[in-house]
Amino acid sequence: MKVAVIITEILIGIIGSSYCFECPGEDCGIDPNGPLVNCSLLSDDFIHCDPPLDLKGNVSAKQLLGYGCVKFGGTRYGEVETTSVVCHVLSGIDCFGNRTFFKFNVPCIKYTGHFFPSTLLYSLLLGFFGVDRFCLGHTGTAFGKLLTLGGLGVWWIVDIILLVTGNLMPSDGSNWNPYF
Repeated sequence: MKVAVIITEILIGIIGSSYCFECPGEDCGIDPNGPLVNCSLLSDDFIHCDPPLDLKGNVSAKQLLGYGCVKFGGTRYGEVETTSVVCHVLSGIDCFGNRTFFKFNVPCIKYTGHFFPSTLLYSLLLGFFGVDRFCLGHTGTAFGKLLTLGGLGVWWIVDIILLVTGNLMPSDGSNWNPYF
C-alpha cells in the first residue's frame, strides 16, 4: 500500500513538474529569474528524505520497483550501491514544483554507532579479552578469544591487522560512523 502511494506521488511529480504547488492544475507562470528555486534542487538542509528501502537481497524487487538497496555498505567506493529515495520539502520553505520528489544516487550505507578509532583502541588495549569483537557484535568469536586470551596473542595480532586493513567490520553490515 505504501509503495503504491509513493509511486503515485512520483508520477504526479513527473507529470506535474511544471506546475506550482500553490495553484495545482494550472501554470503559475514562474519567473525563471525569480527568487523561488525548483523544489528538487534544494539542499539537504531544506528537505527530509526517507531512508533507503531495504530489499534484503531481493534483486527482482529492485528490478520491479527501480529503486531500493539489495545490500548495504562496502569498504570501498566501488562496492557501495546507490539508489533513489523519496524526499519531501520541509514546511515553511517556499519553492516551485512538486514538494515530493526522488533524490537520485543516494548511497546504500547504514551507520549504527561503530567508530573505528575507539574499536582500534579496544583492540590494542583490551584485544586479549575479545573486547573489540564484543563491540563489533561478533559475540561467538569474542567468547573464544576471551577464553583463549586472544589465542595466546596470535589472534590478538591478527585482529589488529584485520581491523586496520578493513577486513574486520561490524557484524550488522553497517559502516564505520564517520563522525566523532
